[in-house]
Amino acid sequence: MHSERLGPVHIVGAGPGVGASVARRFARAGHSVGLVARDPDRLAALTRDLTADGIPVQWCPADASDPAGLTRALAVLAERQGPAEVLCFSPLPDIGLIKPVLETGADDLDRALALNVAGAAAAARAVLPAMRAAGRGTLLFVTGGAVVRPNPDRAASAIVGSAERTYVALLSQALADTPLHAAHLVVVGAVGSGQKHEPDTVADHLWQLHHAAAEPY
Repeated sequence: MHSERLGPVHIVGAGPGVGASVARRFARAGHSVGLVARDPDRLAALTRDLTADGIPVQWCPADASDPAGLTRALAVLAERQGPAEVLCFSPLPDIGLIKPVLETGADDLDRALALNVAGAAAAARAVLPAMRAAGRGTLLFVTGGAVVRPNPDRAASAIVGSAERTYVALLSQALADTPLHAAHLVVVGAVGSGQKHEPDTVADHLWQLHHAAAEPY
């Protein structure tokens, strides 16, 4: 692994579940943490919790479905902490869009695609130039199980999850001959304390994906 100072992990869609666990897992390895989410109050609360544990944290609010706003937020974090070494894109789905396929309209799909696909692309394009310049970087994307188990009662999740998976696969192919790496983690089942998947377990899987990519550096 490279001997240079580790760059920050920037988490898009940060919250008290997976986002907090990812922050703590990467911080244990020496990464500073940058947080992006829509709700400034939630970000401030999460920052207080992480800071109390001695983790260096910065945050900037943005809606992942707003490409310009998301790009600005990631630029602010890069100015404050240095460019991201790791991007973790894991915004929560809009629960208002979780409905059967026969009740899912074009506007619903537009909103879901804006969050999960356009947002993913905006985040990646925001951090890739600095990663290329540094010669290192990992882009991590998290989706739910509808990607592998499509359900007509959760149509938008299945459709946009498949689109995001395709985007990440193409991104990974495009980066194959570079030191950069893109990976997609599918989490099938509920995530949360006492649920099928503990947030810390999800964070460990993401750490392993990054660590495997980082070993040759």
